[in-house]
Amino acid sequence: MVKYIIRRVYLLLLTMIIVSIVVFLITEASPGNVARKILGPFVTTEQATSFLAQNGLDKPVYLRYFLWLFGSDWYAEQKSSLNLKRIVTSGGFQEWWAVGKQGNLQHWDLQEGNLVTVTRLSDKEVERRMDNSQWLTRQEGERYFWGVDNANHVVLWIKDGQKQSWTFNQGSWAKQNDAPVEYIPLQKGFIRGDPGLSLRTGRPVARTVTIMLRNSMILASIAFVVAMPIAILLGILAGIKEGSRQDRTLSIIGLAFAVIPEFVTGVFLILIFSIWLEWLPGAVVFGDLNPWNRLDMLVLPVLTLALVEIGYVLRITRASMVEVMRSAYIRTAVLNGIPYWKVIFGYAVRNAIIAPITIVMLHFNWLLGGIVVVEYVFGYPGLGKYLLDAALMRDINAIVAGSMIMVVVAVTTQLIADIVYPLLNPRIRYK
Repeated sequence: MVKYIIRRVYLLLLTMIIVSIVVFLITEASPGNVARKILGPFVTTEQATSFLAQNGLDKPVYLRYFLWLFGSDWYAEQKSSLNLKRIVTSGGFQEWWAVGKQGNLQHWDLQEGNLVTVTRLSDKEVERRMDNSQWLTRQEGERYFWGVDNANHVVLWIKDGQKQSWTFNQGSWAKQNDAPVEYIPLQKGFIRGDPGLSLRTGRPVARTVTIMLRNSMILASIAFVVAMPIAILLGILAGIKEGSRQDRTLSIIGLAFAVIPEFVTGVFLILIFSIWLEWLPGAVVFGDLNPWNRLDMLVLPVLTLALVEIGYVLRITRASMVEVMRSAYIRTAVLNGIPYWKVIFGYAVRNAIIAPITIVMLHFNWLLGGIVVVEYVFGYPGLGKYLLDAALMRDINAIVAGSMIMVVVAVTTQLIADIVYPLLNPRIRYK
């Protein structure tokens, strides 16, 4: 079993690498300009070019993938000869600084061709001084300087380069003269827990994905705990007596719940419980994105997911139970005088739920990643909705990070199912 688990971990790592490459390539090949999707159709060519450069999207796709995976800080240190350090302020913001010769933290600005050194004294206090002595000279006589700006980039300035850029901040555009000629957005890389900033919001993807994953896990886990025991129990009751009124009734109910789309179920539940009866809120609004503060808002989304899962798993369990009840060893046990309910729960159920266990684990993946429809119907701030918004805007950092999370969940839940099999059937062994 230990060797089997190690092989599955290797498979997980390989799968994550393949998925990340495929997602990167698909996003790169998708039509449309990233800057225009995020900033709107009326952005000018100069503004779009500045946006792409400031986010590192002007670099080749293979380099962007490499920097996303392993981080750009070491790459920027090699190009700039700076010693970089990331700190977290008292307000929870992440800032990159260069470490000076005396151990102080610095970044730089260029104002009217003059280089300004900004030294950090505290969270709210900095010291600014003009220092043009830091300009370096190339063989061709061009003066340049590599530094860290105040937006977490390592940048290359050219003296008297006359380059202009545009920065979008708080809903308006600001034109900047003496702009850098090259930007390297700083991040530690996915393998060190930092997949970068969201192109849409400018916030760290890792922090946002963690919150959205937590919300989806809460919704999916509650629906899972509610739906699965009920579905398996009803499936067993339906499969015990094939063709009976009990079987036909439960099968029809399961089929109805399974085939009705989630958005239809959700809309009907909103219509009944929110609009007609006025018992429950029809939309989810979490001011602090914490579902535990408003449990009443979880009832309708959970019920929508649970009804669909009950219908599907009920039918799978029923089919598995019918197959087991037809087997020879069940008939032999009954003919030998073993009490009927002991045969059912001692032999039939134990073998019948092996197939549903596989479906249950696979459907936890669906509950977590496929609930985007439910999240959109109810406005629930979960991972599915977040990934769909990111995909529509080609927010590559958010898309790939979310995809990696889904791969980990998928492989982990399937591994749990494989570990449970031998507990249900001792004849199953792994090498």
